[in-house]
Amino acid sequence: MERSFAKEIEALRLGDGDTFRGEGILAVTKALLQSGVSYVGGYQGAPVSHLIDVLVQSQDILDDLGIHLETCTNEASAAALLGASINYPARGCVTWKAIVGTNVASDALSNLASAGVVGGALIVVGEDYGEGASVIQERSHAYAMKSSMWLLDPRPDLPTITRCVEHGFALSEASNTPVMLELRIRACHVTGEFAAKTNKPAQVSRNSRLPGPSAFNYDHLAHPPATFMQEKLKLEQRLPAARRYILDHGLNETMPGDLNEVGIIVQGGLYNALNRALMNLGLSDAFGNSRVPTLVLNVTYPLLPAQIAEFCAGKRAVLMVEEGSPDYIEQAIHAILRKADINTRLHGKGMLPEAGEYTIEALTRGLLAFMKAEQPKLDVSSAESAFGAALDNRNSAQQLIGPGLPQRPPTFCTGCPERPVFTAIKLAEREIGKVHIAADIGCHALATFAPFSVGHSILGYGMSLASAAGVGPLMNKRSLAIMGDGGFWHNGVLSGVASALFNRGDGVLVIMQNGYTSATGVQYIPSSAGNRVDGQPSGSDIEGTLKALGVQWVRRLRSYGLKDMTASLKEALTTARKGLKVIIAEGECQLARQRRLRGDEARALKAGERVLRTRFGIDDAVCTGDHSCIRLSGCPSLTIKPNPDPLRTDPVASVNSGCVGCGHCGEVAHAAVLCPSFYKTEIVHNPTLWDRLNDRFHRMVIGWLDGSKSPAPQPAAGE
Repeated sequence: MERSFAKEIEALRLGDGDTFRGEGILAVTKALLQSGVSYVGGYQGAPVSHLIDVLVQSQDILDDLGIHLETCTNEASAAALLGASINYPARGCVTWKAIVGTNVASDALSNLASAGVVGGALIVVGEDYGEGASVIQERSHAYAMKSSMWLLDPRPDLPTITRCVEHGFALSEASNTPVMLELRIRACHVTGEFAAKTNKPAQVSRNSRLPGPSAFNYDHLAHPPATFMQEKLKLEQRLPAARRYILDHGLNETMPGDLNEVGIIVQGGLYNALNRALMNLGLSDAFGNSRVPTLVLNVTYPLLPAQIAEFCAGKRAVLMVEEGSPDYIEQAIHAILRKADINTRLHGKGMLPEAGEYTIEALTRGLLAFMKAEQPKLDVSSAESAFGAALDNRNSAQQLIGPGLPQRPPTFCTGCPERPVFTAIKLAEREIGKVHIAADIGCHALATFAPFSVGHSILGYGMSLASAAGVGPLMNKRSLAIMGDGGFWHNGVLSGVASALFNRGDGVLVIMQNGYTSATGVQYIPSSAGNRVDGQPSGSDIEGTLKALGVQWVRRLRSYGLKDMTASLKEALTTARKGLKVIIAEGECQLARQRRLRGDEARALKAGERVLRTRFGIDDAVCTGDHSCIRLSGCPSLTIKPNPDPLRTDPVASVNSGCVGCGHCGEVAHAAVLCPSFYKTEIVHNPTLWDRLNDRFHRMVIGWLDGSKSPAPQPAAGE
């Protein structure tokens, strides 16, 4: 059950004279439709998931324009999709998450960049960098440089973002080169508006098909000897053409200022943060009217040597604001200045942090150091004092709160079907001892946090079984790999399962089959119950695929069945039978399930139909305060509260209102032989006559058993 984007879809229909209002990534989606794109594809991942998610639910708009949409199984297949633009005048766009997606796509990207394109090819990359990121801390810049692809980093402003999308296609066509457009997290979610244009049908589309294939041209193949000529074309024709286009169309921006002895060069995506830091020093206002001349690089590769030399000429010093390491741009500007014999001092790393996210605080500190060193006549003491006071107030507030607040590590959703599997692993390890556990990308990576704290490595999406292959033969215990169903289709089926079978691996693989790629926002995958176009099943099945590949030992279990799951794990890890052993833990993503149930229940209640809800609770009088249920579950709905018994000091466990009735806590209590304090409650809305009679009978029996007078009948829920 994917999230509905009905409101966002309506914005995609806007035309000339209308104003688009929304988030940055949705502005990109609209800009694609305005640019005459022929095909779009990609692999979901924050912060760019919405691009594909919205288009998936906009099939009628795509049909009107003849746009083909390809929801790819991984980033490599998305990058290969751009091969359509090598021979044909078809504009194509693909998208994925950050450096990890670019890593997966790198083989196809390298070959695409070598061959070059005829139709515009645009790659929208969600640059997930900094403390709020969910991936390794690397930049996409290196890929653009090594493959000679052009890299746009637009200023976080909706008109600038949409302009860069439109020019990205044109730049690609003018230089016969793929173009990458990176969007940082804040750029994806920045809100604003821009003047919309009417959506433009593509020159080549499903509604305007090619008459046949192009003539064979060996020079369009990324294969020797053509590759040797292509390398020369990159430098001698494509690069100069790109620089001409960037300069002629003013893709980079120069912001004037009266402090002409100094200047700032900044990556476009950092401009808003830089301006806020300048405001802290009284050197700019909220509208970007800065006193310091600033060159905004909306194109960070290739650089324009003449433009940079002109900006730096006559200035005492320039500050390069480049987030992340290595300092590719700073080094390149050093070379440009030396070749042009310009003696302007260039600062960057050192005044600014060597690595990490350039927050407003980090930028303010760097700007203070720069202005003190290079503009000593400018009095920034009052601004510095105000900035210091703000930091002191923040620190005082933190001290007022005190250090006693507990940490809140990320955790599974309430009722997540993956949580019981890790409980089963902990219970199995109590009997057979610790095992090496290879973790993976996905929701299940949250098990590396408390209370489970399991997982020795994370090597990439769907790579867990492959990463455990070198451990098993070196250890006297089998290794255990965890993989999601999304990871299985993304990479694991080949790099993990097929490789393990070929090499006669003897490990154990647990596949979390929750039905979706959940960690990226709940998108459909090949084994989902229905595909995203017509609701019909795709015909792909994990268990059938495993058996077709030759896996002999397969168990398909309900993930909430803790007793069976624990027993199967122990068997898989200790059996004398050799070969790969796979446990498929089946349980629908609770987030998707609750989205669906809320809608179904609301419709049923409105129609006056019977609705049953299940919740669990804990009997205060029975709970011993041991809290093993919390340590083995970690469910957010399990908490503690003061013991109502004045003779007992230990707090008792409690189930809060967030319970979704998955039953895992009760399963834990039973499987771990903890206590009988858990009870199940069934809440009936719009009860039937049988429900009312059954409730009345139970009340009478309970009253008789506790020796009290039979309680007066109470209205059942919903009466």
